Amino acid sequence: MYFKIIDKETYYRKGVFRHFTEDCKCSTSMTARLDVTDLAAYSKRMGTKFYLNFLYLLSKVLNSREDYRMGYLWQTDELICYDVIHPTQYVFHEDTETCTPVYSEYDPDYETFYAAALRDLEEAKKTREYLLDPANHPNWFDASYISWLSYDSLHLELPDGYLYFAPIVNWGRYREENGRLMMPVTVRLNHAIADGYLVANVFRLLEQEIKPFVAQSSTN
Repeated sequence: MYFKIIDKETYYRKGVFRHFTEDCKCSTSMTARLDVTDLAAYSKRMGTKFYLNFLYLLSKVLNSREDYRMGYLWQTDELICYDVIHPTQYVFHEDTETCTPVYSEYDPDYETFYAAALRDLEEAKKTREYLLDPANHPNWFDASYISWLSYDSLHLELPDGYLYFAPIVNWGRYREENGRLMMPVTVRLNHAIADGYLVANVFRLLEQEIKPFVAQSSTN
């Protein structure tokens, strides 16, 4: 694990950071529908899992900008930026109706990431334990698929005043709308390190990443 310490005096969001860590501690989240028609078609054509393909693109987007890789060390009151953040995905067990967190590592190489994340999922199916271990996985972000519903909105509560900076992303089932497959995606970030622009930018970047991913992979 590697990170750099951000100088809060020269941090480009200095005023906003101070306000939302001292005066008004809160988070901000958005839910929007993402057009995944081409990604779903590609996944089916290539015989790969749509879920893992989306998880790869999401991880790539969140690693593309420092604002999404921020962290807070409460022991020393330091703002930090990780070199890389990884997804915590989940396995749902039908028999117990419980989930097991799965710590997967992001790799910019798609095939490497896909193979490793798939192995992680298969291994997690063997247990029914919760196995959440944030202390040893500080630079992991939460990525959770709500497979039972194509929802319209989602809100996640965290303790008041808790400076948790890692992204939390949920997405639901896609559904057909006017001939396109639209999928609800919810992005939550701490307001101290992100505003409406940065949250909305996650959706814009996902849209941008889907196009070359499908186009380039289709020629392989």
